Amino acid sequence: MNIILIPGLWLDAGVWSDVLEPIRASGHTPHAVSLPGQGGEPLNATLDDQINAVAATVDAADGPALVVGHSAASTLAWLAADRRPDAVARVVMIGGMPAQNGSQYAGFFEPEGNLIPFPGWQEFEGPDSDDLSEEQKTAFEHAAIPVPSTVSHATVTYQDERRRTVPITMICPEYSPADVEEWRAAGQIPELDGLEIELIDIDSGHWPMFTKPAALAGALAAIADRS
Repeated sequence: MNIILIPGLWLDAGVWSDVLEPIRASGHTPHAVSLPGQGGEPLNATLDDQINAVAATVDAADGPALVVGHSAASTLAWLAADRRPDAVARVVMIGGMPAQNGSQYAGFFEPEGNLIPFPGWQEFEGPDSDDLSEEQKTAFEHAAIPVPSTVSHATVTYQDERRRTVPITMICPEYSPADVEEWRAAGQIPELDGLEIELIDIDSGHWPMFTKPAALAGALAAIADRS
């Protein structure tokens, strides 16, 4: 199966480098997406540019695709299901959940000019980053790409209710499946209200592609096997 991998904020397609070969070895075909504004042109990209880049990758795949989004890009993965409900076999959300219709894509940080730079590790102290080495943190900072505010602060608009028929798996890194169930019960993930969701636990921080790439690749391959 084609496995389309979408990076989260501040990251380009290279974030998936350590999971690509294990996925190929499992018999599946990975496609790491280069998002406009995050390593791809245009540098002043909009959210629509990023949606179109993901949709184009789905369109180019030879058959149904497993669409995987990390962190904020869980919303991009869900938007792919919205734009291409017949071509997306399943959506996988790693360490994230989809934004509500009409809300901002990722308005967590204030822009500096028209960009959202990586805010530093103080924003991710604790379970998010405890498993990253100092070398990994330094490499992340050096590679981090400021995200255009035309992406992060754009309004999310879903168009096709058929997205709600696309199966969903949530991979839980720095939090547990029980946490997700608690958040859902409290109405904190309204976009997924009433939907059946497969929950998978990975014992890692927020970036398992750095610290648990083999486990993450194995989980994605197993999901693809049954999708």
